Amino acid sequence: MKPGIVTDAASLTLALEPLSGEQVVEGSPRTGFAELTDTIGVWEHTPGVSTDVEADEVFVVLSGSATVSFDDPALEPIELRAGAVARLTAGMRTVWTVRETLRKVYILG
Repeated sequence: MKPGIVTDAASLTLALEPLSGEQVVEGSPRTGFAELTDTIGVWEHTPGVSTDVEADEVFVVLSGSATVSFDDPALEPIELRAGAVARLTAGMRTVWTVRETLRKVYILG
């Protein structure tokens, strides 16, 4: 993404692929992403439940709804919907329960 160029993150076409079997908890979720720079991108997850080990990132949800729960019992699950801003840290183990296809813009770091 070059300076002065606009990308419509909400309608950007993403190539969605099935998650690996060990990540899928329920359903047949698919994910895809587009890197806009080395540290900024757009990510999408279709309905279903999956596990992940997170990178250090801040993100803004553009559309969809989901609940993210954590293996760490000290952390409460978070509810995501359009407009939500969240931060995850590297190494967090999460479970994503996506009810409506979720799209976010993330910034790594």
